[in-house]
Amino acid sequence: MFTTALAQRGKTEQGDLPLDLFTAIETLKKELNAVILAHYYQEPDIQDIADFIGDSLQLAKAAAHTNADVIVFAGVHFMAETAKILNRDKMVLLPDLNAGCSLADSCPPEAFAAFKAAHPDHLVVSYINCSADIKAMSDIICTSSNAVKIVEQIPKDQPIIFAPDRNLGRYVMEKTGRDLVLWEGSCVVHETFSEKKIVQLKMAYPQAEAIAHPECETSVLRHASFIGSTAALLNYCEQSPSQEFIVATEPGIIHQMQKRAPHKRFIPAPPLNNCACNECPFMRLNTLEKLYWAMKNRAPEISLPENIREAALRPIQRMLEMSA
Repeated sequence: MFTTALAQRGKTEQGDLPLDLFTAIETLKKELNAVILAHYYQEPDIQDIADFIGDSLQLAKAAAHTNADVIVFAGVHFMAETAKILNRDKMVLLPDLNAGCSLADSCPPEAFAAFKAAHPDHLVVSYINCSADIKAMSDIICTSSNAVKIVEQIPKDQPIIFAPDRNLGRYVMEKTGRDLVLWEGSCVVHETFSEKKIVQLKMAYPQAEAIAHPECETSVLRHASFIGSTAALLNYCEQSPSQEFIVATEPGIIHQMQKRAPHKRFIPAPPLNNCACNECPFMRLNTLEKLYWAMKNRAPEISLPENIREAALRPIQRMLEMSA
C-alpha cells in the first residue's frame, strides 16, 4: 500500500479526512457489507484496497456473484451500470459520477437506434464499453476477452452489427473471417498510441516484446507479438520468458504486472504527443478519497429505469452463458 494514503490528506469540501484512509475504508466496508471492485486501470492505491481487480469480463462475473449488500465500483460509469444491471436490489456506488468513457460516449442511443433500424436483419453484438441504453438495444454483449469466442458461436449466415468500438470490431473480423457491420466508435486512450514511437522503442529495447490491447489501431497491433484484453496481457507477461515488455494499453495495468513479475521491466507505450494522454482521464477521476466519501455518504449511487435494466440484463446474461 502506498504511503501517500497513510499520510494525513487534510480537509475536503465534505469535511476532514481520516489519517489512515485504508483502515477507514476497511471499517466502512464491514459496516456496509460492501465489496470493492476495481479495474486494472485504477490508481495503485485503489487497486491495493480492492477486494477484486479485473478486466470488464472478470468484473462482470464478480458483480454477478457477489453476496455483498453494497458494490463500490472503482471504474467508469458503464462498469458501475453493468453491476447495477446484474444486481437490481443492491446499492452500487461510483466514487465519481463524471468517470465516463469516451468509447461509450461515441455511441449515442438515438443515433444507434437509427443505425440498428437501418439493418433490421442484423444481430447486435455490443462491446461492454457502452451505456445501459445501448446494452438494452443489443442481442449479446461481449468484452475484449471473449469477443472472438462470442462471434464464432453465431451462425455464419447471420449478419452482425458490432458496436461501438471499430478497432476491436476490425480485430474480431480478422480473427473470425466474419464481415461485421461496424459502428464507428473508438477509445481516445487506445487511439493515442504512436506507431512511430513504438517502433523507436523496439529499436531502443530490441529484447522487449510489444503487447497491445485490441482497442488499439491496426497500425499499432501489427507490431505486437501478443494482443489481448487487460487480463490476458497481465497473464501473458507473467508467463512469458521475456524480461522486457512494451505495453500498449492504459498504463494502470503496469502496477499489477510489476507485482506479479517484479524482476521484469514494463515500458508504457508512448502516445502521439509528449503528454499523459495514454492514461485514461476518466478512470483517473476516481481517487482513494472519493472512494472513502462514496462509502461514507452512500453516494453517488447508480440507478437505472427498470425497463432499461431488464432489457440490458438479457444480452449480458447471454454473454455470461456463451463465455462460460
